[in-house]
Amino acid sequence: MTGLVTLGETLGLVTAAPGPLAQAANASLGVGGAESNVAIGVRRLGGEATWVGRLGADSFGARVRRELLAEGLHVLAVTDPHAPTALMVKERRTAEAGRVWYYRAGSAGSRLAPQDVPAELVRGADVLHLTGITAGLSASALATVRHALAAAVEAGVPVSFDVNHRAAVWSAADPGPVYAELAAASAVVFAGPEEARLLTGAPVEDPHRLLDLVAEQTGGDVVLKLGADGCLARVDDELIEVAAVPVPVVDTVGAGDAFVAGYLADLMLGRPARERLATAARAGAVACTSSGDWEGLPTRVELATLLSDGERILR
Repeated sequence: MTGLVTLGETLGLVTAAPGPLAQAANASLGVGGAESNVAIGVRRLGGEATWVGRLGADSFGARVRRELLAEGLHVLAVTDPHAPTALMVKERRTAEAGRVWYYRAGSAGSRLAPQDVPAELVRGADVLHLTGITAGLSASALATVRHALAAAVEAGVPVSFDVNHRAAVWSAADPGPVYAELAAASAVVFAGPEEARLLTGAPVEDPHRLLDLVAEQTGGDVVLKLGADGCLARVDDELIEVAAVPVPVVDTVGAGDAFVAGYLADLMLGRPARERLATAARAGAVACTSSGDWEGLPTRVELATLLSDGERILR
């Protein structure tokens, strides 16, 4: 099996109607998780993708499995009868402000173990994608990340690492050393400015200097995600700047995952760096135009039409 291989926790998702959660009368159900979002994004752009995880023997676990299979992913997920599927609850207090609540302590995903990830699966991948989220879930999850990383390095499989820092996951622990460990073995590192500062331990504001500092910690490429300011990258020692694509923003959740998916989908096709970054920027922009963690991730046809200056209605 070839394509992207990734591992992590995908959660059940409850999204309350706009307004205070304490008084909300309605909510919608779904699923979401950074690694599975990237896998879905790659799949919609024409690539193959496998997600490895652990789910509870409950309805949210069944929903996660069903949704990921429906998106065409290869799903390798242990059903854990002793722990629940984690839950994420989104409160949209106003159109611009909200909060996300996580209920993942003791979850099935936090019990991810090295034996859940076959080394031969990783060795056969085109890319192994990791995030700082899974590394911070628990000691066993970190051991699993290290197990997959070692298998990839041994087989010469390129590793993609998106720092994707979650303060609530790491709590009082210092994620910097783990982020540096993963970055050092990666072929490409993705980070926002604050994540780059955590990774390097340097309180630097200038994006170019931050990029250089991250590049010093990895033998691979670095992509600094700058949101509305686009991205700054160093790929094969070439400095590349790509502007953001202006769109009417509905929801920025999942845009970073869409960006990473666009880059990795083109990387696996052997496309040049500037094209990878352009696809990433366009995918991230399209993801901002609809709500949901992954529902708005684009296909190739949509990338070619939704951001064009011409007719945007497919007939």
